[in-house]
Amino acid sequence: MVDIREIDGEYSVSGQITVDDLDQIKALGFKSIVCNRPDEEEPGQPAFAEIAARAAELGIETAHVPVGKTGVDEEAVTGMVDALDDLPRPMLGYCRSGARSTTVYQKTHHMRG
Repeated sequence: MVDIREIDGEYSVSGQITVDDLDQIKALGFKSIVCNRPDEEEPGQPAFAEIAARAAELGIETAHVPVGKTGVDEEAVTGMVDALDDLPRPMLGYCRSGARSTTVYQKTHHMRG
């Protein structure tokens, strides 16, 4: 079971998801997913490509906007703004714990007005 925390009416966050979680995510009504975690950040972490492939089968749109060790930088915020402009909502952002997905989303509000 995925621990999903709603940030506002159109965006929620969670920690790392698995391919098996995607059916539940679809059932909860999410239309898009943004991964804010770099691939191979830790052993055993599902690759974004695996998540994206299953999401596509379910009709969920995806974007990969990795936020690495340097934290939420301008490139990450720009990538998240693009994802928010391009993808349908409600949207689920995920990373290891949900913290980076929350921070990068909050920082987009300063750019999007």
